Amino acid sequence: MGDFKNLSNEDAISKLKKLAEDIRVCMFCTDLSHSPFSTRPMSVQEVDEAGNIWFLSGADSNKNFEIKQDENVQLLFAKNSSSEYLNIYGKAFIYKDKSTIEDKWNPIAKAWFSKGKDDPNVTVIRIQPDYVYYWDTKSGKMVAMLKTAVGAILGKPLDDSIEGKLSV
Repeated sequence: MGDFKNLSNEDAISKLKKLAEDIRVCMFCTDLSHSPFSTRPMSVQEVDEAGNIWFLSGADSNKNFEIKQDENVQLLFAKNSSSEYLNIYGKAFIYKDKSTIEDKWNPIAKAWFSKGKDDPNVTVIRIQPDYVYYWDTKSGKMVAMLKTAVGAILGKPLDDSIEGKLSV
């Protein structure tokens, strides 16, 4: 069994920022009170110094409509190549003002918004995390897999994973 290490404050925000911005694409889940809930892949624009996660989204999207009905969302990140995972539950806030759009705009988003940052359909979504949990390995996937294999041969765990709650 791996280690547990809960992080708080700056350490938690640093870990959240590292994982979310490195993995970049998450499954963005809305309408959580219904089964099955709605989910779609979304690309993170930024994790700010307060631990908020920012996305660009279409004002006419189902996601924006569902957030207006229920602001609770869940973000699921996975990077199998390095055994890093992140689960975030929080509240979503939608922004339509030009200054927020200007601040969070990424030129790649023009593929979805033909008029660029001036497209009237552009909105920005901020996720304020209420609960964050992470899984990581201390030494990377290859070493972790080797330790697991050796542990199986020896009959004792050599797991170097680490997991815990991030209080941001």
